[in-house]
Amino acid sequence: MIRYSFVNFFLTCLVLLSFQGKIVAQNTSEIETVNCPEKSLPELFKKKDSLLVVKPSKSNFFIIIPVIGSQPATGFMYGVTSQYTFKGKGAEAKYSTLSLGVNYTEKKQLIINFKNNVMLMNNRITFSGDWRYYIFTQANYGLGTDIIPTVRINDNFTIDDITEPMDYNYLKFHQTVSWRVKGNFYVGTGIHIDQYSEINDNNLDIENEIFTAHYNYNTANGFSNSEYYVNGLSLNLLYDSRDNQINSNSGLFGNINVRMNPALNNNQKPSSMLYTELRYFIPLSKTNKQHVLGFWTYGQFVTSGVVPYLNLPAIGWDQRSRAGKGYVQGLFRGNDLYYFEMEYRFPISCNQLISGTLFSNFTSASDTDRNIKLLQYIQPAAGVGLRILIDKATRTNLIANYAWGIQSKAFYLNAGETF
Repeated sequence: MIRYSFVNFFLTCLVLLSFQGKIVAQNTSEIETVNCPEKSLPELFKKKDSLLVVKPSKSNFFIIIPVIGSQPATGFMYGVTSQYTFKGKGAEAKYSTLSLGVNYTEKKQLIINFKNNVMLMNNRITFSGDWRYYIFTQANYGLGTDIIPTVRINDNFTIDDITEPMDYNYLKFHQTVSWRVKGNFYVGTGIHIDQYSEINDNNLDIENEIFTAHYNYNTANGFSNSEYYVNGLSLNLLYDSRDNQINSNSGLFGNINVRMNPALNNNQKPSSMLYTELRYFIPLSKTNKQHVLGFWTYGQFVTSGVVPYLNLPAIGWDQRSRAGKGYVQGLFRGNDLYYFEMEYRFPISCNQLISGTLFSNFTSASDTDRNIKLLQYIQPAAGVGLRILIDKATRTNLIANYAWGIQSKAFYLNAGETF
Protein backbone atom coordinates (compact mmCIF):
# COMPACT_ATOMS: atom_id res chain seq x y z
CA MET A 1 0.00 0.00 0.00
CA ILE A 2 1.19 3.53 -0.78
CA ARG A 3 -0.02 6.83 0.59
CA TYR A 4 -2.55 8.07 -1.95
CA SER A 5 -1.62 11.76 -1.80
CA PHE A 6 1.98 10.99 -2.67
CA VAL A 7 0.98 8.63 -5.47
CA ASN A 8 -1.12 11.40 -6.98
CA PHE A 9 1.81 13.79 -6.68
CA PHE A 10 4.16 11.25 -8.25
CA LEU A 11 1.85 10.56 -11.20
CA THR A 12 1.24 14.27 -11.67
CA CYS A 13 5.00 14.83 -11.91
CA LEU A 14 5.23 12.20 -14.65
CA VAL A 15 2.41 13.83 -16.60
CA LEU A 16 3.86 17.31 -16.17
CA LEU A 17 7.30 16.15 -17.30
CA SER A 18 5.88 14.73 -20.51
CA PHE A 19 3.48 17.62 -21.07
CA GLN A 20 6.12 20.27 -20.44
CA GLY A 21 8.48 18.50 -22.83
CA LYS A 22 5.84 18.67 -25.58
CA ILE A 23 5.21 22.36 -24.93
CA VAL A 24 8.92 23.11 -25.09
CA ALA A 25 9.32 21.20 -28.33
CA GLN A 26 6.44 23.12 -29.90
CA ASN A 27 7.63 26.55 -28.81
CA THR A 28 11.41 26.33 -29.09
CA SER A 29 11.36 28.43 -32.25
CA GLU A 30 10.00 31.33 -30.18
CA ILE A 31 12.08 30.77 -27.05
CA GLU A 32 15.42 30.15 -28.70
CA THR A 33 15.56 33.05 -31.12
CA VAL A 34 17.89 34.96 -28.80
CA ASN A 35 21.48 34.60 -29.99
CA CYS A 36 23.57 33.86 -26.90
CA PRO A 37 27.09 32.43 -27.11
CA GLU A 38 27.52 29.30 -25.00
CA LYS A 39 29.49 29.93 -21.81
CA SER A 40 30.86 27.69 -19.05
CA LEU A 41 31.68 28.56 -15.44
CA PRO A 42 35.48 28.90 -15.88
CA GLU A 43 34.93 31.47 -18.63
CA LEU A 44 33.31 33.85 -16.14
CA PHE A 45 36.74 34.33 -14.59
CA LYS A 46 38.57 34.99 -17.85
CA LYS A 47 39.19 38.33 -19.45
CA LYS A 48 36.53 39.40 -21.93
CA ASP A 49 39.04 39.75 -24.76
CA SER A 50 40.03 36.09 -24.43
CA LEU A 51 36.46 35.01 -25.09
CA LEU A 52 36.60 36.51 -28.56
CA VAL A 53 39.32 34.12 -29.66
CA VAL A 54 37.99 31.01 -31.42
CA LYS A 55 39.68 27.93 -29.97
CA PRO A 56 39.46 24.33 -31.16
CA SER A 57 37.43 21.92 -29.06
CA LYS A 58 39.40 20.15 -26.37
CA SER A 59 39.78 16.39 -26.45
CA ASN A 60 40.24 16.18 -22.66
CA PHE A 61 39.09 17.87 -19.47
CA PHE A 62 40.26 17.50 -15.86
CA ILE A 63 38.48 18.81 -12.79
CA ILE A 64 39.11 18.62 -9.04
CA ILE A 65 36.21 19.56 -6.80
CA PRO A 66 36.51 20.01 -3.03
CA VAL A 67 33.61 18.18 -1.41
CA ILE A 68 31.79 19.79 1.49
CA GLY A 69 28.27 18.48 1.80
CA SER A 70 25.79 16.23 3.48
CA GLN A 71 23.83 13.11 2.55
CA PRO A 72 21.61 10.88 4.68
CA ALA A 73 23.99 7.90 4.55
CA THR A 74 27.08 9.90 5.52
CA GLY A 75 26.02 13.03 7.35
CA PHE A 76 28.42 15.95 6.90
CA MET A 77 31.38 14.99 4.73
CA TYR A 78 34.44 16.60 3.24
CA GLY A 79 37.11 15.50 0.81
CA VAL A 80 37.93 15.78 -2.87
CA THR A 81 36.52 14.40 -6.12
CA SER A 82 38.39 14.44 -9.40
CA GLN A 83 37.28 13.55 -12.92
CA TYR A 84 39.29 13.19 -16.11
CA THR A 85 37.35 13.21 -19.36
CA PHE A 86 39.08 12.42 -22.63
CA LYS A 87 38.42 11.34 -26.19
CA GLY A 88 40.37 8.57 -27.90
CA LYS A 89 41.70 8.57 -31.43
CA GLY A 90 39.32 8.10 -34.33
CA ALA A 91 36.76 10.19 -36.16
CA GLU A 92 33.84 8.65 -34.25
CA ALA A 93 35.55 8.37 -30.86
CA LYS A 94 33.32 9.17 -27.87
CA TYR A 95 34.31 10.74 -24.58
CA SER A 96 35.51 8.54 -21.71
CA THR A 97 35.76 9.26 -17.99
CA LEU A 98 37.97 8.31 -15.07
CA SER A 99 36.92 9.54 -11.64
CA LEU A 100 38.43 9.28 -8.18
CA GLY A 101 36.89 10.44 -4.92
CA VAL A 102 38.20 10.38 -1.35
CA ASN A 103 35.89 11.55 1.44
CA TYR A 104 35.69 11.45 5.22
CA THR A 105 32.43 11.94 7.08
CA GLU A 106 31.14 12.95 10.49
CA LYS A 107 30.13 9.32 11.00
CA LYS A 108 33.85 8.43 10.81
CA GLN A 109 33.47 6.83 7.39
CA LEU A 110 36.33 6.68 4.91
CA ILE A 111 34.97 6.44 1.36
CA ILE A 112 37.29 5.84 -1.59
CA ASN A 113 35.77 5.43 -5.07
CA PHE A 114 37.37 4.89 -8.46
CA LYS A 115 35.08 4.64 -11.51
CA ASN A 116 35.96 4.15 -15.15
CA ASN A 117 33.84 4.28 -18.29
CA VAL A 118 36.32 4.18 -21.17
CA MET A 119 35.96 3.64 -24.92
CA LEU A 120 39.13 3.00 -26.94
CA MET A 121 40.19 2.17 -30.52
CA ASN A 122 37.47 4.31 -32.09
CA ASN A 123 34.81 2.82 -29.75
CA ARG A 124 35.71 -0.79 -30.55
CA ILE A 125 36.56 -1.63 -26.91
CA THR A 126 34.72 -0.38 -23.83
CA PHE A 127 35.69 -0.68 -20.16
CA SER A 128 33.40 -0.16 -17.18
CA GLY A 129 34.68 -0.34 -13.62
CA ASP A 130 33.52 0.31 -10.07
CA TRP A 131 36.26 0.05 -7.44
CA ARG A 132 35.61 0.98 -3.81
CA TYR A 133 37.12 0.75 -0.37
CA TYR A 134 34.86 1.78 2.51
CA ILE A 135 35.38 1.94 6.22
CA PHE A 136 31.69 2.33 6.61
CA THR A 137 28.78 2.93 8.91
CA GLN A 138 25.38 2.27 7.41
CA ALA A 139 22.05 1.27 8.86
CA ASN A 140 19.94 -1.66 7.68
CA TYR A 141 16.16 -1.53 7.52
CA GLY A 142 14.97 -5.00 6.57
CA LEU A 143 13.90 -6.44 3.21
CA GLY A 144 11.16 -5.37 0.81
CA THR A 145 9.66 -1.96 0.00
CA ASP A 146 6.77 -2.39 2.43
CA ILE A 147 9.07 -1.45 5.33
CA ILE A 148 7.73 2.13 5.22
CA PRO A 149 4.03 1.92 6.18
CA THR A 150 1.35 4.34 5.10
CA VAL A 151 0.57 7.33 7.30
CA ARG A 152 -2.97 6.03 7.65
CA ILE A 153 -1.60 2.99 9.46
CA ASN A 154 0.81 4.85 11.73
CA ASP A 155 0.83 8.64 11.86
CA ASN A 156 3.88 8.69 14.14
CA PHE A 157 6.15 6.46 12.04
CA THR A 158 9.65 7.65 11.12
CA ILE A 159 12.45 5.79 9.36
CA ASP A 160 14.39 5.89 12.64
CA ASP A 161 11.86 3.39 13.99
CA ILE A 162 13.25 0.64 11.72
CA THR A 163 16.92 1.68 11.72
CA GLU A 164 19.46 -1.01 12.62
CA PRO A 165 22.94 0.61 12.68
CA MET A 166 25.95 -1.36 11.47
CA ASP A 167 29.69 -0.85 10.98
CA TYR A 168 31.75 -2.77 8.43
CA ASN A 169 34.59 -2.59 5.91
CA TYR A 170 33.81 -3.10 2.25
CA LEU A 171 36.13 -3.85 -0.66
CA LYS A 172 34.58 -3.85 -4.13
CA PHE A 173 36.28 -4.55 -7.44
CA HIS A 174 33.93 -4.78 -10.41
CA GLN A 175 35.51 -4.47 -13.86
CA THR A 176 34.13 -5.43 -17.26
CA VAL A 177 35.60 -5.19 -20.74
CA SER A 178 33.53 -5.55 -23.91
CA TRP A 179 34.35 -5.74 -27.61
CA ARG A 180 32.20 -4.39 -30.41
CA VAL A 181 30.81 -7.17 -32.59
CA LYS A 182 28.64 -5.09 -34.93
CA GLY A 183 27.41 -1.52 -35.01
CA ASN A 184 26.57 -0.48 -31.43
CA PHE A 185 26.52 -4.05 -30.05
CA TYR A 186 29.23 -5.29 -27.66
CA VAL A 187 30.00 -8.60 -25.95
CA GLY A 188 32.35 -8.93 -23.01
CA THR A 189 33.24 -10.42 -19.67
CA GLY A 190 34.01 -9.19 -16.19
CA ILE A 191 35.36 -9.95 -12.75
CA HIS A 192 33.39 -9.09 -9.60
CA ILE A 193 34.81 -9.14 -6.07
CA ASP A 194 32.80 -8.12 -2.99
CA GLN A 195 34.36 -8.55 0.44
CA TYR A 196 32.68 -7.55 3.71
CA SER A 197 34.72 -7.69 6.90
CA GLU A 198 34.78 -6.48 10.54
CA ILE A 199 30.98 -6.40 10.57
CA ASN A 200 29.53 -5.02 13.80
CA ASP A 201 25.74 -5.31 14.03
CA ASN A 202 25.19 -2.72 16.76
CA ASN A 203 21.65 -3.64 17.82
CA LEU A 204 22.30 -7.38 17.93
CA ASP A 205 22.08 -8.86 21.46
CA ILE A 206 21.76 -12.62 21.18
CA GLU A 207 21.83 -13.23 24.96
CA ASN A 208 18.75 -11.05 25.43
CA GLU A 209 17.15 -12.35 22.21
CA ILE A 210 17.35 -9.04 20.40
CA PHE A 211 17.88 -9.94 16.75
CA THR A 212 18.30 -7.90 13.57
CA ALA A 213 17.32 -8.35 9.93
CA HIS A 214 20.98 -8.95 9.06
CA TYR A 215 21.38 -11.66 11.70
CA ASN A 216 18.09 -13.41 10.93
CA TYR A 217 18.74 -13.56 7.18
CA ASN A 218 22.38 -14.67 7.39
CA THR A 219 21.68 -17.26 10.08
CA ALA A 220 18.81 -18.75 8.08
CA ASN A 221 21.00 -18.99 4.96
CA GLY A 222 24.18 -20.26 6.62
CA PHE A 223 26.38 -17.15 6.41
CA SER A 224 28.74 -15.75 9.00
CA ASN A 225 27.58 -12.53 10.63
CA SER A 226 31.07 -11.05 10.92
CA GLU A 227 32.69 -11.62 7.50
CA TYR A 228 31.75 -12.95 4.05
CA TYR A 229 32.64 -12.76 0.36
CA VAL A 230 30.89 -12.87 -3.01
CA ASN A 231 33.35 -13.30 -5.90
CA GLY A 232 32.54 -14.27 -9.45
CA LEU A 233 32.75 -13.81 -13.22
CA SER A 234 30.21 -12.38 -15.63
CA LEU A 235 29.08 -12.31 -19.25
CA ASN A 236 28.24 -8.83 -20.48
CA LEU A 237 26.01 -7.78 -23.41
CA LEU A 238 25.91 -4.08 -24.34
CA TYR A 239 24.18 -1.76 -26.77
CA ASP A 240 25.28 1.90 -26.81
CA SER A 241 24.13 4.50 -29.32
CA ARG A 242 24.39 7.54 -27.01
CA ASP A 243 25.88 10.65 -28.55
CA ASN A 244 27.86 11.41 -25.38
CA GLN A 245 28.59 9.21 -22.37
CA ILE A 246 29.03 12.22 -20.08
CA ASN A 247 25.82 14.08 -20.86
CA SER A 248 23.59 12.33 -23.38
CA ASN A 249 21.19 14.32 -25.56
CA SER A 250 20.02 11.33 -27.58
CA GLY A 251 20.51 7.61 -27.96
CA LEU A 252 20.01 4.34 -26.13
CA PHE A 253 22.14 2.37 -23.68
CA GLY A 254 21.30 -1.21 -22.76
CA ASN A 255 23.17 -3.69 -20.60
CA ILE A 256 22.61 -7.31 -19.63
CA ASN A 257 25.07 -8.76 -17.12
CA VAL A 258 24.91 -12.41 -16.01
CA ARG A 259 27.14 -13.08 -13.01
CA MET A 260 28.16 -16.51 -11.66
CA ASN A 261 29.53 -16.74 -8.10
CA PRO A 262 31.15 -20.10 -7.21
CA ALA A 263 31.76 -21.21 -3.64
CA LEU A 264 35.49 -20.54 -3.29
CA ASN A 265 35.71 -20.79 0.51
CA ASN A 266 33.65 -21.39 3.64
CA ASN A 267 32.42 -17.80 3.70
CA GLN A 268 30.84 -18.03 0.25
CA LYS A 269 27.96 -19.98 -1.28
CA PRO A 270 27.28 -20.60 -4.98
CA SER A 271 24.86 -18.18 -6.60
CA SER A 272 24.01 -16.39 -9.81
CA MET A 273 22.73 -12.86 -10.39
CA LEU A 274 21.20 -11.00 -13.32
CA TYR A 275 21.53 -7.27 -13.90
CA THR A 276 19.61 -5.47 -16.64
CA GLU A 277 19.73 -1.75 -17.40
CA LEU A 278 18.24 0.64 -19.95
CA ARG A 279 18.82 4.37 -20.50
CA TYR A 280 16.95 6.23 -23.22
CA PHE A 281 17.28 9.89 -24.18
CA ILE A 282 14.78 11.77 -26.34
CA PRO A 283 15.72 15.22 -27.70
CA LEU A 284 12.75 17.58 -27.50
CA SER A 285 14.09 20.47 -29.57
CA LYS A 286 15.83 20.70 -32.91
CA THR A 287 17.53 23.99 -32.03
CA ASN A 288 18.40 23.63 -28.33
CA LYS A 289 19.87 20.29 -27.33
CA GLN A 290 19.44 21.01 -23.61
CA HIS A 291 15.76 20.05 -23.84
CA VAL A 292 15.97 16.30 -23.16
CA LEU A 293 13.64 13.70 -21.72
CA GLY A 294 15.60 10.86 -20.15
CA PHE A 295 14.53 7.45 -18.85
CA TRP A 296 16.58 5.15 -16.65
CA THR A 297 15.51 1.75 -15.44
CA TYR A 298 17.35 -1.26 -14.07
CA GLY A 299 16.64 -4.54 -12.36
CA GLN A 300 18.90 -6.71 -10.22
CA PHE A 301 17.88 -10.26 -9.42
CA VAL A 302 19.28 -13.22 -7.46
CA THR A 303 18.49 -15.96 -9.98
CA SER A 304 19.87 -18.97 -8.11
CA GLY A 305 21.46 -19.81 -4.79
CA VAL A 306 21.77 -17.26 -2.00
CA VAL A 307 23.99 -14.25 -1.34
CA PRO A 308 24.72 -12.71 2.09
CA TYR A 309 22.59 -9.87 3.39
CA LEU A 310 24.79 -6.90 2.46
CA ASN A 311 25.24 -8.20 -1.09
CA LEU A 312 21.51 -8.36 -1.79
CA PRO A 313 20.29 -5.80 -4.36
CA ALA A 314 19.83 -2.43 -2.63
CA ILE A 315 19.03 1.10 -3.67
CA GLY A 316 21.91 3.55 -4.14
CA TRP A 317 24.58 0.91 -4.83
CA ASP A 318 24.69 1.39 -8.61
CA GLN A 319 28.02 2.41 -10.17
CA ARG A 320 27.47 6.14 -9.66
CA SER A 321 25.55 5.73 -6.37
CA ARG A 322 22.78 7.90 -7.83
CA ALA A 323 19.70 5.65 -7.82
CA GLY A 324 16.91 6.30 -5.35
CA LYS A 325 17.23 10.06 -4.98
CA GLY A 326 15.05 11.02 -2.05
CA TYR A 327 15.99 8.00 0.06
CA VAL A 328 19.06 7.04 2.06
CA GLN A 329 21.43 4.56 0.42
CA GLY A 330 20.53 0.97 1.34
CA LEU A 331 17.05 1.83 2.64
CA PHE A 332 15.34 -0.57 0.21
CA ARG A 333 16.88 -4.01 -0.16
CA GLY A 334 15.57 -7.35 -1.33
CA ASN A 335 16.12 -10.63 -3.13
CA ASP A 336 15.15 -8.76 -6.31
CA LEU A 337 15.01 -5.03 -6.97
CA TYR A 338 13.53 -2.86 -9.73
CA TYR A 339 14.15 0.87 -10.23
CA PHE A 340 12.72 3.45 -12.65
CA GLU A 341 13.53 7.15 -13.09
CA MET A 342 12.29 9.82 -15.48
CA GLU A 343 14.04 13.17 -15.85
CA TYR A 344 13.34 16.30 -17.89
CA ARG A 345 16.41 18.49 -18.51
CA PHE A 346 15.88 22.06 -19.65
CA PRO A 347 17.87 25.31 -20.08
CA ILE A 348 17.47 28.25 -17.72
CA SER A 349 19.97 30.79 -19.08
CA CYS A 350 20.21 31.40 -22.81
CA ASN A 351 24.01 30.97 -22.73
CA GLN A 352 23.49 27.41 -21.38
CA LEU A 353 25.55 28.16 -18.28
CA ILE A 354 22.63 27.29 -16.01
CA SER A 355 20.08 24.56 -16.61
CA GLY A 356 17.63 22.60 -14.53
CA THR A 357 15.89 19.26 -14.08
CA LEU A 358 12.61 17.86 -12.88
CA PHE A 359 12.64 14.19 -12.01
CA SER A 360 10.63 11.40 -10.41
CA ASN A 361 11.46 7.80 -9.58
CA PHE A 362 10.19 4.70 -7.87
CA THR A 363 11.73 1.58 -6.33
CA SER A 364 10.37 -1.88 -5.62
CA ALA A 365 12.13 -4.71 -3.76
CA SER A 366 10.98 -8.22 -2.85
CA ASP A 367 11.34 -10.39 0.24
CA THR A 368 11.13 -14.13 -0.46
CA ASP A 369 10.84 -15.13 3.22
CA ARG A 370 7.66 -13.06 3.67
CA ASN A 371 6.37 -13.78 0.16
CA ILE A 372 6.61 -10.08 -0.78
CA LYS A 373 6.80 -9.99 -4.57
CA LEU A 374 8.48 -7.49 -6.85
CA LEU A 375 6.20 -4.53 -7.67
CA GLN A 376 3.76 -5.53 -4.94
CA TYR A 377 4.88 -2.41 -3.06
CA ILE A 378 6.57 0.62 -4.62
CA GLN A 379 8.17 3.67 -3.02
CA PRO A 380 8.13 6.84 -5.17
CA ALA A 381 10.10 10.07 -4.97
CA ALA A 382 10.36 13.32 -6.93
CA GLY A 383 12.63 16.33 -7.00
CA VAL A 384 14.28 19.26 -8.73
CA GLY A 385 17.85 19.93 -9.81
CA LEU A 386 20.14 22.77 -10.83
CA ARG A 387 23.09 22.45 -13.19
CA ILE A 388 26.09 24.68 -13.87
CA LEU A 389 28.13 24.03 -17.03
CA ILE A 390 31.81 23.60 -16.17
CA ASP A 391 33.08 22.31 -19.54
CA LYS A 392 31.52 22.94 -22.95
CA ALA A 393 33.38 20.37 -25.03
CA THR A 394 32.45 17.40 -22.82
CA ARG A 395 29.13 18.91 -21.61
CA THR A 396 30.13 18.29 -17.99
CA ASN A 397 27.85 19.89 -15.39
CA LEU A 398 28.10 20.50 -11.68
CA ILE A 399 24.78 19.23 -10.35
CA ALA A 400 22.74 19.92 -7.22
CA ASN A 401 19.57 17.86 -6.65
CA TYR A 402 16.95 17.92 -3.92
CA ALA A 403 14.45 15.08 -3.67
CA TRP A 404 11.47 14.12 -1.57
CA GLY A 405 10.32 10.58 -0.83
CA ILE A 406 7.84 9.11 1.64
CA GLN A 407 9.06 10.00 5.13
CA SER A 408 12.37 11.03 3.55
CA LYS A 409 14.22 13.84 1.76
CA ALA A 410 17.82 14.41 0.70
CA PHE A 411 20.23 16.82 -1.00
CA TYR A 412 22.93 15.72 -3.49
CA LEU A 413 25.93 17.49 -5.01
CA ASN A 414 27.84 15.78 -7.84
CA ALA A 415 29.85 16.33 -11.02
CA GLY A 416 28.27 14.66 -14.03
CA GLU A 417 24.79 13.50 -14.83
CA THR A 418 22.76 11.12 -12.68
CA PHE A 419 22.50 8.76 -15.66
